[in-house]
Amino acid sequence: METVTITMKNVPALYLEADNISPDAFAGKTAAEIAGLSVHEGNTTSTLGKYFDVSGNAGATAADTKIVVKGDVKKVKYLGFKMTAGELVIEGSADLYVGAWMKGGKILAKGDVAAFAGLAMKGGEITIEGNAGNYLGAAYRGDWRGMSGGKILVKGNAGSDIGMYMTGGEMVINGNVDVHLCTHAEGGKVIVKGNANSKVGGQMVDGEIIIFGSIDTMMPGFKPVGEVELEVDGTKAKFSHFIGDMGERHKKKKGQVIYANLYKKI
Repeated sequence: METVTITMKNVPALYLEADNISPDAFAGKTAAEIAGLSVHEGNTTSTLGKYFDVSGNAGATAADTKIVVKGDVKKVKYLGFKMTAGELVIEGSADLYVGAWMKGGKILAKGDVAAFAGLAMKGGEITIEGNAGNYLGAAYRGDWRGMSGGKILVKGNAGSDIGMYMTGGEMVINGNVDVHLCTHAEGGKVIVKGNANSKVGGQMVDGEIIIFGSIDTMMPGFKPVGEVELEVDGTKAKFSHFIGDMGERHKKKKGQVIYANLYKKI
């Protein structure tokens, strides 16, 4: 695997849209060719080389390419946009849409990421060592197709509307989450090691939520059905089991109604 290192040298005055910072866009290119890729600051189109020093040539394919992003990129959007393979390491914090519409490969963010990370993600892995903003693994606004595959790990906290319209894949959040976890979800699994705020699983019709900490206010549409012992992410514990959202229409499988499952550690 070949490594391309890009280092911020001119922090943009506005926010930088840099959807070309991905192994797919870099693949097969020299450092000079990568520096010539387009980026957008406001309504101005420029080159990657205006903002970043570029060292190293990419591999022949996305799978053969690793990108290391250095410097202050808190105002850079779309890192890892639609990537299908390879690796992306962000050494600090980044702005919106990290790994949006991602299909494969691995992203490691060593700082925080802003909203819409893993948006409509279909595959691959995203690890966030800091905190994640709102709409992690969710659907684009106005759409109903959220995360459908892949895995997201957040070592810190996450914001609101996590997993909105989620249909598949898995998220593990080691910290706390804000309101509206898995609203409208139709599949997938979300594990929260910390606490969850109110409105967990509202309008959820399928999928699984596992909460280790507290839930501020339980949604009235979730019905308690007993207690179970589960092994979750290497930890065995007893959980209260709820199904719901009872106020929604649910599909059937072999004549049995399918509900979303919510587990709360006892």
